[in-house]
Amino acid sequence: MTQVKVTLVEKIKQFIALTKPRVTQLAVFCAVIGMFLATPGMVPWKTLVGSSIGIWLLAGAAFAMNCLIEQKVDALMKRTAWRPSANGDLSPKQIIIFSSIIGLLGMLTLLIFANQLTMWLTFATFVGYAVIYTWILKPATPQNIVIGGLSGAMPPALGWAAVTNEVGAAAWLLVLIIFAWTPPHFWALALYRREDYVKSGLPMLPVTHGEKFTLLNIVLYTFILFAATLLPYIYGMSHFVYLMSALVLGGIFLAYAFALYFNYSDLLAKKTFKFSILYLSLLFVALLVDHYV
Repeated sequence: MTQVKVTLVEKIKQFIALTKPRVTQLAVFCAVIGMFLATPGMVPWKTLVGSSIGIWLLAGAAFAMNCLIEQKVDALMKRTAWRPSANGDLSPKQIIIFSSIIGLLGMLTLLIFANQLTMWLTFATFVGYAVIYTWILKPATPQNIVIGGLSGAMPPALGWAAVTNEVGAAAWLLVLIIFAWTPPHFWALALYRREDYVKSGLPMLPVTHGEKFTLLNIVLYTFILFAATLLPYIYGMSHFVYLMSALVLGGIFLAYAFALYFNYSDLLAKKTFKFSILYLSLLFVALLVDHYV
């Protein structure tokens, strides 16, 4: 059998794919917003750039380990079968070495440009996602995305810690918002990809409890999210610009949730999933604009 020669550029692209660049980008974006919200002035550029790179590297390392742990599961799912970990383009040894190198580089970068608290919090987030969520919770319970969502919600706290060397109450409000956002965001995806999850054997909510129960949970968690997004205004860390943005964006998200519940379609679930990403991005932009206006 003739082996296909892979160029260096293609190999680099395979390693980059392991880091789930789009998801990592959103995580770093939320961390950067956390940095700016932590100070009334501007974030020192060395802290901003160095912390962003460090968080990016450790997040990428966590996603790479996630790909390794879910190698067999990913190979069964159409959505993930293309990943170089699932199709055999990269060996487990290569993935472990890659994840270890960029993870250690990330920790060193955070230690130099931020502080020990940020380094250890980010490392704990790595362990929470790669080990506790991926290895333990995801194959064990349909509430995996709820319980394990805390690790994915941590970026604003990491950014906050990078600037202040502490994590104040306001930072935890930002974490709470992402924590409440994660279930409706992910369950929308799980609904229109449920056949993939049936094949994978993972106990995702649409597989274990059915479509209607999942849709009800999306509605309920969207209400929780709507309430959580009002807390920054109530707490006094934001003002009118953010409040109006949260109300409008939350109203649209609720409209999607109710539309799904009463008239489900895979196409609408896909639109809801895509909107949820835009929703979180716009909400955090509104926080940033409000902070400086």
